[in-house]
Amino acid sequence: MGSKGWVRWLRPGLEVKRWILLLAFSILVIDLGVAYFLRDVYRFARLPGQFYYVTLQFLPYWLRGSMFTAIGIGLLAFSAVRLQRSVLGPFLPGGQRSLAERLYAFRTRSRGPRVVAVGGGTGMSTLLRGLKEYTANLAAIVTVADDGGSSGRLRQEYRILPPGDFRQCLVALADAEPLVKQLFNHRFENGSLNGHSFGNLFIMAMAEVTGNFELALRESARVLAVRGEIIPSTLHDVTLVASVNGHMVEGESRIPQQNGPISRVFLKPDDATLNPEAAMALMNAEVIVIGPGSLYTSILPNLLVPGMVRAIKESPALKVFVCNVASQHGETDGYDVADYLRVLREHTGEDLFDFAVVNSNLSHLPTGGQSQVVFDYEKVQREFPSIRFVAVDVVNSRIPSHHDPEKLARAVIKRVWEA
Repeated sequence: MGSKGWVRWLRPGLEVKRWILLLAFSILVIDLGVAYFLRDVYRFARLPGQFYYVTLQFLPYWLRGSMFTAIGIGLLAFSAVRLQRSVLGPFLPGGQRSLAERLYAFRTRSRGPRVVAVGGGTGMSTLLRGLKEYTANLAAIVTVADDGGSSGRLRQEYRILPPGDFRQCLVALADAEPLVKQLFNHRFENGSLNGHSFGNLFIMAMAEVTGNFELALRESARVLAVRGEIIPSTLHDVTLVASVNGHMVEGESRIPQQNGPISRVFLKPDDATLNPEAAMALMNAEVIVIGPGSLYTSILPNLLVPGMVRAIKESPALKVFVCNVASQHGETDGYDVADYLRVLREHTGEDLFDFAVVNSNLSHLPTGGQSQVVFDYEKVQREFPSIRFVAVDVVNSRIPSHHDPEKLARAVIKRVWEA
């Protein structure tokens, strides 16, 4: 474990030191009892001469005591380390972190804020991957409007909610072995399963076994040792519809393909209701984070569910909007931060947010022809004076069109929540 390993056990919040002290005191009491016994043995029993040398009686008593104490502490420490590795090792999946580090992380996360993330797609999974290192009190409210690729095919054939975004959230929040995560993301390339991911098929199969999509998500989360909850925004089968260049386009996957300005999106049918579990999570939250993600096809489909905006507004939580770092072809070409907030206000009829996290790192240009989402402080302050803007470096240096999970989570927890 090394010297630093033992220092970690002394950090506040582990809830271990009190029991270590009690263990040490109990050993001391046992030693005292044995010492009383040995005192009479040495005084009255006739022992062989070798005991004189074994018990080091030829040395001063203070030196004997110090030596035996040091040997005892050393053996106790060595046995504790070996016991940890032998007994607890099989139950600590992956990684090289010590038990002290794992326990400290667990205690810290369990006291973290109650955070609810609202969105879908890659942006949601990026946010969750970072937040799970700061808090275990996580809930993800996920869009059910996806109708493309593997999710769309399964949705159409089996009449279940699209599993793709839920799979990404499960993998992002999982504590399972890396191979299991890789398995859930594996996509078949041949035969009748071509295009399907294993995780989507697993969730679909679990829904058939349990007879309930929500129960299927909970059981899948248990298999992957997920930190937090994953909740559909609505249990109704809804279709996203957009007005593009004056024409109505149905289907979340078809909207970006039009390559035209989107004036408005809405859900069909319009009588879907907010999932009660989602409403409960929002009311119990301390922080609600909306975004990052596709503005029209991941974020707004959640906010358009009847009852969602009202639940967010009535929640006592801090409301945080995370703006994208790059534009998205077919949806937000040329948008700046003010455009994102304006579209959200137009669709919800509210200025929902207390904070907005925006990217301040302009040195990493997005690839693939995408443009950076520009933050004009004076412009947004004039249009949205009630919002406090947190400009911070949140860009992924390896993929400049995406957020960095650790940077983004640190901005939400350290710059917004703790401040």
